[in-house]
Amino acid sequence: MTNIQPSSATTSWMLVIAVLLGSLGLAACGAKDGKTPATQVAAKVGSQEITVHQINQVLSRSNTEGATPQAVQAMSREVLEKLIDQQLAVEQATDAKLHRSPEVVAQIEAARRDILARAYVQQLSASLPKPTPEETKKYYADHPQLFSERRVFNVQEIILPASPGMADQLRTQATAGKSMQDIAAWLKGQGIEFNAGAASRAAEQIPLDILPRVHDLKDGQSTVLEAPKGITVLHLVSSQSEPITQAIALPRIEQFLGNQRASEAIAAKLKELRANTTITYLGEFAAPANAAPADASPAAPAASAASAKTVIEKGAAGLK
Repeated sequence: MTNIQPSSATTSWMLVIAVLLGSLGLAACGAKDGKTPATQVAAKVGSQEITVHQINQVLSRSNTEGATPQAVQAMSREVLEKLIDQQLAVEQATDAKLHRSPEVVAQIEAARRDILARAYVQQLSASLPKPTPEETKKYYADHPQLFSERRVFNVQEIILPASPGMADQLRTQATAGKSMQDIAAWLKGQGIEFNAGAASRAAEQIPLDILPRVHDLKDGQSTVLEAPKGITVLHLVSSQSEPITQAIALPRIEQFLGNQRASEAIAAKLKELRANTTITYLGEFAAPANAAPADASPAAPAASAASAKTVIEKGAAGLK
């Protein structure tokens, strides 16, 4: 969470507006001279027009943050040339009747479905209320490990498959102060395969559900983390305090909470739509009679956690 900059989407729209205003300015000048106003058509390829709107649409999806007006103009020209090439290819494909081939028809339909689904999700997300200042401040206060008490951890790890009783045995050794070398030697003696390594991880790079346990470690201490499919012995070699102030954190927290709210709302809406729609699985996808119906809701926590990690990592990157 570094200096607050306009988002790439905001910058793109600013560029779009700038281009449009420039076009309007040209139109106004033409009108004063009694000439035909400047057109929004940027080029013609045969009889087909390529418009300024098409150029702006491509620019809005490009990384133009911080670009100068001269750079934007150059990018606009580059986009126009690519659109001309695209139109030439489209015409050749149409002449060859490729738009009627089953594969192309299927791809066009897939793109149409994707665009419509995204539009619906965007509409649903836009209708949700934004997080309040009180909510963002509460999130900051409730997660000191990510912000006011944020640390960067230098750790050593031993990772092995889960097996009955293994976590307890490893925990006993860690509590007794055994070194990672001692634990590795013991595992080798037991014929147990494992992976070992070292890493430096900031707080936001650690799963939120285990971050409090790692945060509570003092330099030189170890802990054992269990997961359904694996066990991790983690030794904290050293750590550095790198807090993030509330002023820097709040805009990013607002973005994260908004993404989380949208993810939960989308999952809930899809669950409702599934409940009110007859869905029949056929052929190899036919579900057994005792199988529970598919439910999109479990994806929400995972999506939220991923959003949290992405948003906070982006904000903290500037502190390194």
